[in-house]
Amino acid sequence: EEIDELIRSKAGRLDRFCDHINRCDVVVEHPNHSQHSGNPFRVRIDVTVPPGHELVADEKQAEHEMHEPLSKVINDAFKTMERQLKTLVEKQRRQ
Repeated sequence: EEIDELIRSKAGRLDRFCDHINRCDVVVEHPNHSQHSGNPFRVRIDVTVPPGHELVADEKQAEHEMHEPLSKVINDAFKTMERQLKTLVEKQRRQ
């Protein structure tokens, strides 16, 4: 529940960077269940912005970050998406 709330809060903040987001999908995966290589998390954010722009932020824990909390991976993915949205909005303003 704590992770869900963090994701909702971060997704809500994306409107600060772009006020015309059509869709925002967030997926949290735990793809590797091998004890030998740790249990890395992967967070992928897909955002659709008209007219037809699809942005993707895909973050995962590196091997040396296995002990970092999932919240850090989520924060990193949203920071990446925020940068992409800022760049897109700036580009759209120039056009």
